Amino acid sequence: MTPPTHRASITLPDESTAKRVVDTLSELFFEDQAAFAAFERPDGRWDVTVHFAEPPDQTLLCEMVGQAVRPDVASTLVLDTVEAKDWVKASLEDLVPVAAGRFIVHGQHDRYRIPPNKLGIEIEAALAFGTGHHGTTRGCLLLLDHVLKAYQPRRVLDLGTGTGVLGIAAAKAQHRKVLASDIDPPSVRVADENAQLNGAGHLVDVIRATGFASPRFAEDGPFDLVLANILANPLRQLAGPMARHLASSAQVILSGLLTHQAPAVIAAYRARGLVPLRHLKIEGWSSLLLRSVR
Repeated sequence: MTPPTHRASITLPDESTAKRVVDTLSELFFEDQAAFAAFERPDGRWDVTVHFAEPPDQTLLCEMVGQAVRPDVASTLVLDTVEAKDWVKASLEDLVPVAAGRFIVHGQHDRYRIPPNKLGIEIEAALAFGTGHHGTTRGCLLLLDHVLKAYQPRRVLDLGTGTGVLGIAAAKAQHRKVLASDIDPPSVRVADENAQLNGAGHLVDVIRATGFASPRFAEDGPFDLVLANILANPLRQLAGPMARHLASSAQVILSGLLTHQAPAVIAAYRARGLVPLRHLKIEGWSSLLLRSVR
């Protein structure tokens, strides 16, 4: 059972404003005093939530938010108390298995319920981002299943792996090596642990890297298939470096973008010689399958 926490939440117009608010409050509170979360909504706005172990100084908090945004926006800040609850247990109760083609993403509590003709990927609720319940992860898995029905890529990259779910899926489906990378050290650790948990530790090689800055990409490439479930802006910025690490006729699965952001991402990759083959839309999110024609 976790103790009650105090929560401040606000909806902001865009990503840059959300980042300013988080940066401002991060300077005010130490890591053990507050936990920050920022998520993009389907309508393009951003929700910023801060959890505090102790009640924050409300006047100071509103004043600091006001320094980062307009006063009228800062006045919409909402403070409340989150009741004590076993959040992991509650999450597990809600985390039903998610099917995506041949793949089923599930928690430990459903480990023995996976049909023998499906590939189970076990990801726990405590590691919520990338459990398969988000539209982007499910879209990527559906496209991966589609690709593997007609194509057997030898060199696979899971860029921005998060919990490792996509890399694990590709490795288990093909029984082949997959290179997985993430900029975030905890994600690298979590992805490696999940690969071990799913019996794919010998197949999924997880490294820490920013973009394509590691020499491992040149050593393990060029890649026949790249999976990248990140965000729209980083995906556009990575179009050039990614194209340089692709094999002839390589296929690329991209997600982490809202549906209205898809045309700009497609345009960035089309300019580097990739053409769109499929576009899945799930819960306001887009997942793209593209192929290199160079």
